[in-house]
Amino acid sequence: MHPHQNPYQNPYQSLPPRSFWRSAVAEPEPSAIGDLWTPTFSLGQDDPVLTVGSCFARHIGPALLDRGMNWRVTEPAPPGLTPAERQHRQYGVFSFRTGNVYTAAALRQWLSWASGETAPPDEVWREDGRFFDPFRPSVEPGGHDSAEAVLSARRTTLAAIGGALATAGCLIVTLGLTEAWENRATGAVYQVCPGTVRGAFDARRHAFRNAAFADVHRDLSAALGLARAANPALRIVLTVSPVPLTATATGGHALTATTYSKAVLRAVAGQLALEQDHIDYFPAYEIITGPPFKAAFFEPNLRTVTPDGVAFVMRQFLGALARPPAAPRPAPAPAPGPARGEDVWCDDAVLDYYSPR
Repeated sequence: MHPHQNPYQNPYQSLPPRSFWRSAVAEPEPSAIGDLWTPTFSLGQDDPVLTVGSCFARHIGPALLDRGMNWRVTEPAPPGLTPAERQHRQYGVFSFRTGNVYTAAALRQWLSWASGETAPPDEVWREDGRFFDPFRPSVEPGGHDSAEAVLSARRTTLAAIGGALATAGCLIVTLGLTEAWENRATGAVYQVCPGTVRGAFDARRHAFRNAAFADVHRDLSAALGLARAANPALRIVLTVSPVPLTATATGGHALTATTYSKAVLRAVAGQLALEQDHIDYFPAYEIITGPPFKAAFFEPNLRTVTPDGVAFVMRQFLGALARPPAAPRPAPAPAPGPARGEDVWCDDAVLDYYSPR
C-alpha cells in the first residue's frame, strides 16, 4: 500500500466530476456539458474515415469533411449532376452507396457479400418497366434499365466497399433498428419492408424479425470481424442513432418499440467495446436524447435531429479526440449524507456527497 493512501477511502472519493450526475449533468448549462467520451485511439486529419449505418449516419460524414477530416466516399457522382441530383441518387451520403443500413444483420450481409464470404441473391424488383435493387431500392429512385444493370451496379458497390475497408483508418457504424424484414427462402435482409418504398409485399415470402440482444451481438460481431479481416489495423467506432422508429411492425406502441430497439443496440455496442480493444463506443444517442437537452435537438416531429444537434455531437466527437487526459482531482474529506433535494429513499443518493462542490 502506498504510504499516503487512506485504507478507508471509498472508491467514489477519487472519481472525477464527470462521474457524478449533479456535477456532470444537472448543474452545467446543457451546451457546456462535455467530457462524455474518452477515446481509446487517436485519429489524425489524414486518416481515412468511413461511415455507414442508419439515417443519423448521413450527418456524420459531411460534418467530418467540413472540419477537415479525411472522410472517404467510395463511389463519386458522375459528372454533370446537380447537388440536388447527387443527393437524390444518394451519392456522397454515406461512404458506401448502400443507402441506409439500419440493422446489424444488414451490415453483416453487405460486408459478407463484399468479402466474398457469401454471394448475394439475384432477386430484382420490377415496377412500371424499371428495375430496382431490393436491398437498396431508394439509391436509384428512377430504377435501372434491366435486371442485369441492377446486379452490375451492386457489384460495383461491393467492390468499392472491399477496397475502402482495406485502406481505412476508422469505420464509424451507426446502429438504428432491431426490426427488419427478410426473404423467407433466402434469409436475405431487406432495407425496408417490401411494398413500402418499392416492391410488393407477400406474407408467404416475407417475414418480420425483431432482433434480440444475442441476435444483434452475433451479427454485429460477425460484420466487424469481416471488416477487420480486410484490414487488421482498422479502428471501429460504434454509435446508436437517436432517431426514433417511424413505425413499428410489432403491433406495440411506437414509443416502447423505440425504447426496446435503442436499448438493445446500446447494450450490444457497449458490450462489444468492452470485449474488443479496437472497438469504441461514442455516445451520440445519449447526447441527443439525454434529459438535460429536453428534446431541444429534435425538430417538431421529435424524430429529425436539428443542425444544432448534429453540430453539438460533432463538437463532442472531435473535441474528445483532441483533448488530453484529465488530471486527477483530490478527494473530499468523508462526511457522507444525502445532498439537499435528493430523494432520501434512494440509498445511492449518499454518493452525491463525494461529487466535487
